[in-house]
Amino acid sequence: MECDLIITNGTVLSMAPGSQPLADGAVAVRDGRIVAVAAAAELVEQVPTASILDAGGGLILPGFVNTHTHLAMTLLRGFADDLLLQEWLSQHIWPAEGAFMRPDTVAVGTRLAAAECIRAGVTTVCDMYFFALGIGEVLADVGLRAVVGEGLIDHPTPAAPSPEAGLRLSRELLQRFRSHPLVSGALAPHAPYSLSASNLVKAAELAEEFDAPLMIHLAETRKEVDELLRDKGVTPAAYLADLGILSERTIAAHCVHVSPDDLELLAELEVGVATNPVSNLKLSSGVAPVPQMLEAGVKVGFGTDGAASNNTLDLLRDAQLAALLYKGVSGSPTCLPARQLGEMLTLGGARVLGLDNRIGTLEIGKEADLVCLGVDAPHATPLHDPYSHLAYAARAADVLHVVVRGRILLQNRELLTIDERSTLTAARRVAAAFGRR
Repeated sequence: MECDLIITNGTVLSMAPGSQPLADGAVAVRDGRIVAVAAAAELVEQVPTASILDAGGGLILPGFVNTHTHLAMTLLRGFADDLLLQEWLSQHIWPAEGAFMRPDTVAVGTRLAAAECIRAGVTTVCDMYFFALGIGEVLADVGLRAVVGEGLIDHPTPAAPSPEAGLRLSRELLQRFRSHPLVSGALAPHAPYSLSASNLVKAAELAEEFDAPLMIHLAETRKEVDELLRDKGVTPAAYLADLGILSERTIAAHCVHVSPDDLELLAELEVGVATNPVSNLKLSSGVAPVPQMLEAGVKVGFGTDGAASNNTLDLLRDAQLAALLYKGVSGSPTCLPARQLGEMLTLGGARVLGLDNRIGTLEIGKEADLVCLGVDAPHATPLHDPYSHLAYAARAADVLHVVVRGRILLQNRELLTIDERSTLTAARRVAAAFGRR
C-alpha cells in the first residue's frame, strides 16, 4: 500500500451505516483519498515513510457538513438581535447589506467565517450569498469544500441590479466551478415569497441545465405559510412542487412549518432539508419537525444559518442543542439519539448536498475530509461511549486537526491556510464601518 498521510492514534468513527468504533485506529490517505482504515500499528508499519498526524488518543471522524449558511454575514454578528424575522431582515439586514456588502467586504467576511468553520470542525459548507464567485475563490484558496450559490431576489441585491443579472452571475458561477475538486456552484433563489414564479422557474431550469444543486429558504415562518395559503391556496412546499422546483437536487433550508402532506412530498421528491435549530429559535420562527422528517424518510442535515441570526458558526453546538431540544419537546429521551446525531452531522449533511458518494464517511475510496477531536480536557474526561461524547460532551475547542481532501487545514489547533491575525484585523476594520452607520 502507498499513502502520503496517516491520521493515527485515535478511535475511528467512520459513520458508515452499521460500523463500529475502531479503537487505536488510523486512516491512510493518498492523493486526497482514503486508501485504508485499520489498526494504527498495522498501517504505520506498512508505510513507515508516510507523514503522521497524531490524533492524541482522541476521536477521528468525518468532517462536519454545514448544509445552510451565509458566511459573509459574520460581519453582521450581533448587528441586529431580538427581532422577528421579517423586521430583522427588511429593516436591518437588507439595508446594511445594500450599504456595505461589496466584493472586498464579502471576501473579508467569508475568510473570517472560514477560519471559524475550520476551528469548529466543519469541512463542507453550503453558502447562499452575494458575489458568490468571489466567495468560491476564497473558499477554494483556504481549502474548504463548498457548495456556493448567488442569492437571487426580485429586488436589487448588492451584486445584481435585477434577477436577470443575478441569473447571469449564477451561470458564470456554475461555469467557473463546473469541474473544481472542492467548490461547486448552485442556484440560490431566496424564497417563494421573495422571487416571482417565473424567476423561480428560470432558476430551476438553469440548475437542471448544469445538473446543479438548488438551495432555497422554505416554510421558515408561520407568516410565510399563511400568506401563501391565502394567496395561492397551497403550502410553500406544494407551491414549489407545482412549479417543478423541488427535486433530488433541492436543498430546502428551515422547513419549520411543514405539514404531514408536505413531508410526504419532500420525501417523495428526494428533497434534502437543512435544519437550522438555533437560528429558528433565536428568531422565534419555531421548531422544525425533524423527528417526523426522519421518520418520513426525508434527508436531513444541520445548518447554522448566518452568524447574523445565530450568532456563531459552531455546527456541533447547534446539533447538540437540537438533540436536547427534541428530547424535551417529544418527551422521549430516545429521540435523536447520539449515534443518529453524529450521522446527521456528517453523512446526513453529505446526503442533503448530494455529496455522499464523495464524503460523509471514512471509507476506502472516499475523499479524505476528516476532523480529530481531543479528549484530554476536564469536560471530555472520561470517555465511555464515543458517540455519546460527540453528542453531549465535545466542544468546538476540542477540534485538534482538520483535513480536507488530504490537505491539513488545522494542525494542533493552528490554522495553516489562513492568516488568522490579519483576517481578524480586516474584519474588525470593515465591521467598524457598519457600526458607524
